[in-house]
Amino acid sequence: MPIEFKLPEHVENQTNLSKMLAVQVMRKISRHYDEHEHERPWEYINVIWPFMQQIEAADLKRSMRRNGGNGSKPKEGKKRPSTANVRLLHMIEALSWGDAGIYLDTPSSALAGAAINAVGTPEQKERFLKRFTEGEPKWGAMAITEPQAGSDTSAIQATATLDPETNEWVLNGEKIFVTSGSLAGKESPGIIVVWATLDRSLGRAGMRSFVVEAGTPGMTITKQEEKLGIRASDTVSIVFEDCRIPYDNILGSAELVKPDEKKTKGFKGAMKTFDASRPMVAASAVGIARAAFEFTRDKLAEQGITIPEYAPHHQLSAIQCDLIQMEMELKAAWLLTIRSAALMDAKQPNSIEASMCKVKAGKAVTAITQKCVELLGPLGYSREFLVEKWMRDAKINDIFEGTGQINTLIVARRILGYSRRELK
Repeated sequence: MPIEFKLPEHVENQTNLSKMLAVQVMRKISRHYDEHEHERPWEYINVIWPFMQQIEAADLKRSMRRNGGNGSKPKEGKKRPSTANVRLLHMIEALSWGDAGIYLDTPSSALAGAAINAVGTPEQKERFLKRFTEGEPKWGAMAITEPQAGSDTSAIQATATLDPETNEWVLNGEKIFVTSGSLAGKESPGIIVVWATLDRSLGRAGMRSFVVEAGTPGMTITKQEEKLGIRASDTVSIVFEDCRIPYDNILGSAELVKPDEKKTKGFKGAMKTFDASRPMVAASAVGIARAAFEFTRDKLAEQGITIPEYAPHHQLSAIQCDLIQMEMELKAAWLLTIRSAALMDAKQPNSIEASMCKVKAGKAVTAITQKCVELLGPLGYSREFLVEKWMRDAKINDIFEGTGQINTLIVARRILGYSRRELK
């Protein structure tokens, strides 16, 4: 029986809608929002929001059914494999082809939803995620990076202290580079998942994540970042000063150490968020790379530079070889990314695959966009076209959600069987 690579009809339909939105809306406003960094692309947001509501509702229903929430029981018997993550990857890739910065302004639960789905209880999923299925546009965000804690999350200084009199968590600390932080922190009822420590002396073992709702007293947005690329995206710094949240807003257990468990179990539970989010970042990188590659290929074709089918490699020009290399890197990154998402849909571990696709896509998009600018010369460097913008947008994909170096370490440790202490 032949292997079928065709997308399911509902995935293909959603992808086609995303491509249509990318062409008809995002590309037309891409340059404007690159030059007007702190404006919000409402012409895109208002179009995409009803679509995202349906996706959020379907994802919440699926998650609740799988975990027996709302008193329901997980269905028994033969189940149709989920395509939720593969579907999302295709949408993100298409929207990032349109404009990666504008795509990041998409109203959704985003990284906050990924964290809640990873370690939240059924009650927390219902309470926090249901709001994204109704009403006006809403955003979720995650606050983890600090001025002194980037890749080394064990250095996080933000604290969460329990006030026994009120049974509330009191958050104090500063977070930087929070994507959608202003939209999620000001636009009620958005939410921000904040990583803080219950006990600094325990390092990673003391880490927990907390849900802070928009407008909570003590949470202040202090700065809007001015960036090299993805300039349309909302990126801010946030200060928490005696910010009080309900006890039940902690994700996972508040107990720091259990005799029969590893001390880092709570931290590892929260890190499941990145196994879900890294493939999404990789998909966005692939979308940018594809945009730059297709534009460059077509412009060169106008000058008569094409790749003849079945021509021996030694008969090709340097530019033709460059185009082949770029397309190869692009497809390799995409296949790794799809594999990581397919594992998630199959409810299988994907930690190493998530890091692999993130590394590959980050390197590929950086190399491809730089090569496109190089091949097009003045046209690539000129602001007349979007190629220079795509090169600026590309680099962040090799940095956020774990830098390329950190993810390479993760892959090496998993393959070689080394611990974090043994391989740094």
